Amino acid sequence: MGAAFFTRQADQLVPSPDARSPWSDQMLHGRLLAALAARAVEGEVLEEGMVPVRLTIDLFRAAPMSPVSVSTTVVRDGHRVKMAEVGITCEGREVARASALMIRGGPPVAGRVWGPDPWDVPDPESLPAAPDPADGRRFPMDIRMAGSGGFGTYSRKRAWVREVRELVEGEQPSPFVRAAGAADLANPLSNSGEGGLGFINADLSVYLARLPEGEWLGLDVTTHTSEGAVAVGGCDLYDRRGRIGTATVAAVANPRLGF
Repeated sequence: MGAAFFTRQADQLVPSPDARSPWSDQMLHGRLLAALAARAVEGEVLEEGMVPVRLTIDLFRAAPMSPVSVSTTVVRDGHRVKMAEVGITCEGREVARASALMIRGGPPVAGRVWGPDPWDVPDPESLPAAPDPADGRRFPMDIRMAGSGGFGTYSRKRAWVREVRELVEGEQPSPFVRAAGAADLANPLSNSGEGGLGFINADLSVYLARLPEGEWLGLDVTTHTSEGAVAVGGCDLYDRRGRIGTATVAAVANPRLGF
């Protein structure tokens, strides 16, 4: 993997230039904040035998390209259900807050339950890498679009993605961290159209029935609804074995920063 997005400095995480958001060079990428929240949950509160089934992060303030502090608080510590909150702070101000729901695993229930048809897309190795943006900046992630739908098209979008950098220096990103970081692409995939992306997401919710296997995660747009300056979008999440969960976002129009 390439250079990490963050390095440790005392009790803070210092971003590299590649941690910037596509919206602004002075702003941290929201997907990395989601990944840091997942890392904190997994490293500090997740118990063996529990599945991190939901991570919701509210991105209520633009996060500057400054050292990040992350804190966790356990809200509910039950035998089968555990809840925690994560606070993310930059320059002394909280820029995002996440909540996590963890459920203890067990045997499956009897009988069949309806689900969508298996995901039928080519393997990621057979697909070309997404082209670099028009401004020449390479997005620090391997993205393979399945089908003719690209980010700036009026079409349903499907993609395989994988990380090419460590989140924190010296740490291989875990399946949970990778899922949280990739799920933020639900916004550009579901809320972009022929005019590009004019919606910036104010939150992200990831639901996982199980953790992903392997380095590739698939995203398949399932919904987009917009009215005026508000949009809601969502994707199903996959690995090579099948569907693992969903990702949803609420977004606000921001044409001043559109890309």
